[in-house]
Amino acid sequence: MKKINVIGGGLAGSEAAYYLAKRGHQVVLYDIKPNSFTPAHSNKNYGELVCSNSLKSNDIYGNACGLLKEELRILGSMVIECADKTSVPAGNALAVNREDFAQMITDKLRSMPNIEFVSCEVTSIDFSEPTIVATGPLTTNKLSEFIADNFSSQLYFYDAAAPIVLAESIDMSEAFIADRYGEPGEGDYINCPIDKEGYLAFYNELINAKTAPRHNFEEDTKVFDGCMPVEIMAKRGVDTLRFGPLKPVGLTDPRTGRWAYASMQLRKEDEYGTMYNIVGFQTNLLFGEQKRVFSMFPALKNAEFLRYGVMHRNTYLNSPLFLDNTFSVKDKPFTYFAGQITGVEGYVESIASGLVAAIALDRKLKNKEKIEFTDKTVIGALSEYVTKENKNFQPMNANFGILRPLGFRVRQKAEKKRLQSEISLETVKKIKENIDEY
Repeated sequence: MKKINVIGGGLAGSEAAYYLAKRGHQVVLYDIKPNSFTPAHSNKNYGELVCSNSLKSNDIYGNACGLLKEELRILGSMVIECADKTSVPAGNALAVNREDFAQMITDKLRSMPNIEFVSCEVTSIDFSEPTIVATGPLTTNKLSEFIADNFSSQLYFYDAAAPIVLAESIDMSEAFIADRYGEPGEGDYINCPIDKEGYLAFYNELINAKTAPRHNFEEDTKVFDGCMPVEIMAKRGVDTLRFGPLKPVGLTDPRTGRWAYASMQLRKEDEYGTMYNIVGFQTNLLFGEQKRVFSMFPALKNAEFLRYGVMHRNTYLNSPLFLDNTFSVKDKPFTYFAGQITGVEGYVESIASGLVAAIALDRKLKNKEKIEFTDKTVIGALSEYVTKENKNFQPMNANFGILRPLGFRVRQKAEKKRLQSEISLETVKKIKENIDEY
C-alpha cells in the first residue's frame, strides 16, 4: 500500500491524517513545526488555533455550524472529539482551551504507529503520489508559488484575530455578566456598555487609528466579511458596529434596566475565566492604538492586553475551477486539497473538508464506491458549494442557505431549520453505515 502524504498539521490536516491512519494507511504528516513557525503560529503542537477559541454554536437544530459539528460527531471526527473534551464555558457555543486542544490533537496523532512525522517546509507537490494538501491560510511562500504556478487562479484575502484581555483588569463596576436574551449558559460573557457620547468618541478614534503596514505580497487582497477587521467594518457607517459586534440588543444592563447605546462582549478564553476575548474585534490596528482605542470603553479603561489582535494573509484556491466535491483535483485524481485553502471558511468547516478528502482518498485507494454526502447535509452542501461553478467565488461558512430546499413551504423559520436538520442527521447516519460496511 502506498504511503499517503498529508501536508499541513492544522485542523484539516490533523483530521485527515488521523482518519487515514485509523483506516490502515501509512501516513507521512508534513509540517514546518516544531522547527519553524509562520508569523501567526507559536504553539509547537498540531491543531493550533490562531484566531478565536470558539468553534461557534452547538445548537443542532437552529445553527448550521452546530449541525455540522453533530454531523462530524456521527462520522467520528477526532478533532471535534478533542474540542468536546477540552471545552470551556461559552454559553451555547463550543469554545476550547486552545493549549489543551492542540495538545490532545497532537497526542492522538502521535499515538498512531503508522503516522510518520516530518518537520520541514514542503515546496512542491508530487501529483503521482496520494496527497492531501491542507496547508491552510498561511501556506509558506515557496509552496504558494508552486500552487500558483500549477493552479492559475490563486486568490488572497485577509484574516484577522481579536485581542485578549486579563479578566482581573476588567472594571466590573462598568460591566455586567449576562448571555444575550438569557441564552443557555452561566454568564459566560462579560458585557461592556457605552453611552452615545462615549460611542461616538470611540468611533471617531477607531476609524482614524493607525494600522499596521501591509507587506508587498499582501496588497490588492480581499477582505472576507466573516473575519473583517473592526476598523474596516466601522468605515461602512457610524451605526454599523451597533448592528454588528457592538449590538446591545438582548443585553439588559442591571444598573439601568435598559439596553445600552452600544455594548462590547467579552467571551471566556479559558475554562477558569482568567482571560477574555473581545468578541468580533479582529483588527489590524497597531498594538498601541488597540490599547488606546479599545480602552475607551469604561470597563476596559485599565485593561491589560494579554494578546493584541493581528492580521495575516489567507490563501485560497478558485476551487470551482480545479476541485470536485470530494476536494480531489479534477485532472490529478490522487491529489486533494482540504481546509481553508479550498475556500471553506471557519474551523469546523475546515475539519469537515479534511474528513471528506480523507474518506474519498481512502475509498479511492481501496477501489470502493465514492461517497456522496449530497446537499441534504451541511458537510455535503458546503463541499458542493465551494467546488460548483461560480464566476464570483468567495469563501463560505456553513449556513442553512446552502442546504437543499425541503420542497414544500414551511412558514416558521425555526421549524424549517429543524426539518432540514433532521433530514441531514438521518442522511449522515446512513452514510456512516455505508462507510463502515468494510
